[in-house]
Amino acid sequence: MVRLISVKMEKDDDSQMIIGHSSFIKTIEDLYETMFSSVPGIKFGIAFSEASGPCLVRSEGNDNRLRKIAIKNILKIKAGHSFIIIFKNAYPINVTNGIKNIGEVTRIFCSTGNPVEVIIAKTKTGNSILGVVDGFSPKGVEDSAEVKKRRDFIREIGYKVK
Repeated sequence: MVRLISVKMEKDDDSQMIIGHSSFIKTIEDLYETMFSSVPGIKFGIAFSEASGPCLVRSEGNDNRLRKIAIKNILKIKAGHSFIIIFKNAYPINVTNGIKNIGEVTRIFCSTGNPVEVIIAKTKTGNSILGVVDGFSPKGVEDSAEVKKRRDFIREIGYKVK
């Protein structure tokens, strides 16, 4: 028997979140090193769920509040080999490729500042992340004013040359 559930993630409005899947206990230290070296001044908390042995939640980070939020969220998901990173003072674009390049990281479900719901399959053995709901459904198609607004924003935050 498989039961599907949706779990709403918690984070501050000004923080970002990455949810992924990995395959080895050293993930927690590799994630820490990648986050710490990615952007000067980044603040983050990480939680990783073991899938064997003592099946503990392992955590690291350089901000205790963000670390506690990551732990709270991973305990809501309860899926082995999953991880959550909650961070501030950076955008997902600054860290996602570094995380994807960690050898034991097998999947990134989302890298976002949006509200997130995690879709879980629950079995007798445990839980599995099937996917995420990242933000909200589209409300229409952009017009020329929205194209200009998008392009201006990207340049305003420094991701394109003016």
